[in-house]
Amino acid sequence: MSTGTTLTSWGAIRLVAGREIMTRLHSKSFVWLTVILVAAVVLGGVVLNAASSSGPTAERVGVTPQTAALAEPITATGSTLGTEVETVDVADDAAGEAQVRDGDLAALVTGTADDPTVVVDTELSPGLTAVFTTLAQQTALSDAVADLGGDPAQVAGDIATAEPTVRTIGEPSEFDPARYITGLVTGILLFMAIMISGQLIAQGVVEEKTSRVVELLLSTVRPWQLMAGKVLGIGLVGLGQVALVVVAGVGTALGLGLVDTSTIDLGTAAVWALVWFVVGFVSYALLMAGLGALVSRQEDVGAVTTPVTFLMVVPYIVGVSVAPWAPDNPLVVWLSYVPLCSPLLMPVRIALGSAETWEALLALGLSVAVVPVLVWLAAKIYSNAVLRTGARVRLKDALRAA
Repeated sequence: MSTGTTLTSWGAIRLVAGREIMTRLHSKSFVWLTVILVAAVVLGGVVLNAASSSGPTAERVGVTPQTAALAEPITATGSTLGTEVETVDVADDAAGEAQVRDGDLAALVTGTADDPTVVVDTELSPGLTAVFTTLAQQTALSDAVADLGGDPAQVAGDIATAEPTVRTIGEPSEFDPARYITGLVTGILLFMAIMISGQLIAQGVVEEKTSRVVELLLSTVRPWQLMAGKVLGIGLVGLGQVALVVVAGVGTALGLGLVDTSTIDLGTAAVWALVWFVVGFVSYALLMAGLGALVSRQEDVGAVTTPVTFLMVVPYIVGVSVAPWAPDNPLVVWLSYVPLCSPLLMPVRIALGSAETWEALLALGLSVAVVPVLVWLAAKIYSNAVLRTGARVRLKDALRAA
């Protein structure tokens, strides 16, 4: 390019972004990382599908001495209906209920053989519901036929309306394994994508600074244009990488029927994940670029970017360890509105189905509103430090006016 050519701001940013895009696309490590991520998502879906489609285990049902006579009818009815049932003798009601609470028994039959009651922790499984409903109907039929004056119409009505008596002794659970996995994968994927892309920004800044390439580039473009171009170029490549992984994940989940699309909108979750990647990447990449300009050696990058990494790790840990189990936890909810935390928490809440649309939009608005501040801060640090080689530049010195 001749020295007489004048670049517009957008032209300079586009030039730098194009250079970054071509560099990353021709990088074997980047290509292989993308292939590995896509393969890992697909393979994970196949393994999960294989695990979920393995043969069902027997339903364990406890019987007391008073209801022991029902053990054989329960097993036989289950076999007829296609539900494998294993009956277990328990000493009394208290011992049986303790095993139900511990999860050792799916149900306990108490009372008497003529008037049984089924005790469960939170709810009766569909298979056992069919078994005990059939037994209740058979009992109603036997009682009606034994009554010599039984009315046939009344007998038919008794059979149609008969159902087992179920008493719950635990709190109902709203845990949804499919939503849990979706939220967990979303949180891990976004954290990895933003972290890797942000580190590429910081390392690229130091690499150009060390090799003196930055001095040649700054003879054509301004410091803030160079920084913006790097963020834009690497961001677009990172977005493409995340999009490929998301498409692979959604396609695998739909193709293998891993999720119930009536309860989980994978399309909406995927779109929000991409939106939050863009917001999260821009926010953290700006900080990484600014802080990366403070040092001149690759081994010093980790030291200056540790505060930013910590800012990412905190919401990430909350997102994958607390949010999937308690998405309405106050810590999860309030942190999901905080800029820099929102990109790693709000998409997890969306995937879990615990965030309303207005909540997601509010968090998005707050995060976007902070971006201009981050641009100003990162540009100031970058402009004042990128040409200073040798010893590490102190942050307060970089923040001073040039």
